[in-house]
Amino acid sequence: MHLLMGVGIEAAPHFPVSFTLVYVVGFIAAVTIGSIAWYNSKRPPGWEGKDRPDIVPKVEKKDSPGL
Repeated sequence: MHLLMGVGIEAAPHFPVSFTLVYVVGFIAAVTIGSIAWYNSKRPPGWEGKDRPDIVPKVEKKDSPGL
């Protein structure tokens, strides 16, 4: 009986660290890309005079997008 109980403990699934890292890296990438897009978009009312932070790159618009 003790043998079966020991096998059950050893066969327990471990915490999937790789999947957690994928989610964390994806979240950080989404926040970074979203922040760059927000800072380069048209400013909402009250934010027109605010300066862009130095860390956010300037993205120029193209005249013919999608071509």
